Amino acid sequence: MPKHLNNMLYILAVIIAMVSCSPTRFLQEDETLLRSVTIKSDNKTVAPADYRGYIRQEANSRWFNLLKVPLGLYSLSGRDSTKAINKIFRRIGQAPRIYNENATQQSVYALKSALQNKGYLHAKVETITQTKHQHTDLTYHLQPGLRWIVRSIRKEFDDESIECAYEKDSVASVLYVGMPMDVALLTSERSRIITALQNRGYYLLNKEYITFKADSATSDQFVDLTLSFARPAGVDSALVYRPFRIGKVHIYDQIQSEASDSSFYRNLWIHTKGKPIMHRRTYANHTALRADSLYREKDIQRTYSAFNALEAVAFSTVHLQPNYADSTAPRLDATIIVSPAKRQSISAELEGTNTSGDLGAAVAVTYTNRNAFRGAEILSLKLRTAYEAISGLEGYDAQSYLEYSGELSLRMPTIQLPFVRQSSLQAFKTFSEVALQYNSQNRPEFHKRLLSADWSFQWQPLKHPEWRHHWNVVGLNYVFMPWISETFRKNYLDNTDSRYSMLRYSYENLFIMKMGYGFTYNSSHRNLPNATYNTNDYQIRFNVETAGNVLYLASRMAKAKRNEMGQYTLFNNAFSQYVKLDFDYSKSFLINSTNSVAIHTAFGIAVPYGNTSYIPYEKRYFAGGANSVRGWSVRELGPGSYIEKDGKINFINQTGNIKLDLSIEYRTALFWKFLGAAFIDAGNIWNTRAYDGLEAGQFKFNKFYKQIAVSYGLGIRFNFDYFILRLDAGMKAIHPGYEKGKERYPIFHPKFSRDFALHFAIGLPF
Repeated sequence: MPKHLNNMLYILAVIIAMVSCSPTRFLQEDETLLRSVTIKSDNKTVAPADYRGYIRQEANSRWFNLLKVPLGLYSLSGRDSTKAINKIFRRIGQAPRIYNENATQQSVYALKSALQNKGYLHAKVETITQTKHQHTDLTYHLQPGLRWIVRSIRKEFDDESIECAYEKDSVASVLYVGMPMDVALLTSERSRIITALQNRGYYLLNKEYITFKADSATSDQFVDLTLSFARPAGVDSALVYRPFRIGKVHIYDQIQSEASDSSFYRNLWIHTKGKPIMHRRTYANHTALRADSLYREKDIQRTYSAFNALEAVAFSTVHLQPNYADSTAPRLDATIIVSPAKRQSISAELEGTNTSGDLGAAVAVTYTNRNAFRGAEILSLKLRTAYEAISGLEGYDAQSYLEYSGELSLRMPTIQLPFVRQSSLQAFKTFSEVALQYNSQNRPEFHKRLLSADWSFQWQPLKHPEWRHHWNVVGLNYVFMPWISETFRKNYLDNTDSRYSMLRYSYENLFIMKMGYGFTYNSSHRNLPNATYNTNDYQIRFNVETAGNVLYLASRMAKAKRNEMGQYTLFNNAFSQYVKLDFDYSKSFLINSTNSVAIHTAFGIAVPYGNTSYIPYEKRYFAGGANSVRGWSVRELGPGSYIEKDGKINFINQTGNIKLDLSIEYRTALFWKFLGAAFIDAGNIWNTRAYDGLEAGQFKFNKFYKQIAVSYGLGIRFNFDYFILRLDAGMKAIHPGYEKGKERYPIFHPKFSRDFALHFAIGLPF
């Protein structure tokens, strides 16, 4: 029997042994283990999964919703809790969940209240418990009954000015005749009304001013709803029903008692201790409050968000003080305190590399200044060097890889464009960035240099933080080869073999002038790496990039000469011309607090035209690796049904300008900070043209579905809260390089040395 199969059977036996350990030995005689909790409903429109969160006590968690391994780990511990080994098992495991009658009754009350809040006013919840051998199975039976419907809606106001202000925003009301008697909708309407009024200057209003009355006396299923807006007893209507305006606005960049210098700028009082930490215009651009303007709550939130988004700011606070000096026009004096963050920092990174068995190391040092020119600009300088010992090369003098790179970037918290006023951008979180990069690679086969420059904008609506836009105004890339070894040139570049046609193009000097736009929609607008383990969120990403169009048009208009290949050139180098589209969608489906299913699909296409017939290597797609079809190593799959012949520089050929990725992943919490996953991946890459030697890689509608590779596997992840270390083991299931036979379906004829791939990465695959 193969060694790897023996290991798998051994691991399976250990898991079965852990699950088989009886946890009831930790129970008292009158206690039982809560083995399962089930929710059932006799109404098809009431989904039990929607009410799972109201259960106060759940059974022990299961790996992949099947095996109670965490409970098994705990059960391996002895009764002596002072022993180190027992402490370890109890720490990483999960203690037995003992059935609790009080928790059950609390759950019944919570479930009943939740149903009633959804309009099922006569809802009932019954429990069924079955106990055998100190194990209890608990079932909650939901009996919602009829859902009550709003038949009519009346509105009562004790002040005409408030009623008038309400009517101006009434089109946004969530109330309507025929709606269910849903408490969540009523609560939402209360919040909407108060927020709308606070944005019209009514500073002192709150939700206590709004009440709802539901009259069901005249019907068995319909209610008459009354919205009442009235001030609480003892409150002076002459005060609360009068809109406030902003009085003086004071900004302190230090603790107030330390401020000694004051200046008046753009209707703002700015107080500092000596030289301001940031320019006055920076404070003004990030403050939505202005003297004599109408008080609006959203201006307060915009000011908070604008300052707290700056890395130069540790935190900010806004205090409002009512001023009744003029009783006919009450004011709110605003005090904004901005606390600066640490201005400069230096960080270092050390990493190990492994490229097809060749080991190496890399070190990077980054200097960051978060307020470089006193405008909250972020100046960053990153220097990196890498070394790798290369084996298996013959005919080359050097046997190592050496890389140097430097990147200088300046990120500014505003978008500077003609005809765009900074005040109009206060509803957005914005930044613009300029970046310069130089990269030098010395390999035994060749030396390669890359110069690049980018100018880009990014903006995110404060009202809808789930949307993020990115505009790359212009990007310049210049790739050149100062030296190529004679051996490499003879074996590949001067070789007339057709399969090296794409490789020859990839080692020519190249100039790229690009621009692009992309957006991301994240339903959770959160960036935590483990968010998709416990949510029903989804994410959509789209990006379009074009290159060479401006240069091509300029060359045509100037009637520039073409080279021997029929291409226009810039600085004696042909420039690339293409359009590239990418779409990515991922979604997580929550099963319970420890289990979820995530799906992912990605499609990309890059089409060369005009001045070039190839996509630059840096812009081409590849398949396999930690974020693609994980049964293959990176750049070892495709294009189409192409298979490498002798392993010589085929990573160039195994790229494409069409990509398709499909994945489904079951994610589960294991124990402590360890997470697990079982996945199935599918996908491949193709070329839109039949390049010489790569005919098997051309995309064809009547063949592409037969060339989709499939893999499966298991993964384990270590969750550090703000980043995840991931280890995925994939096996090939369907190999598109073969039309039939054992090689076509390795899922039925697995060969560990041939079909296994191991991937280490940071972050989730999608």
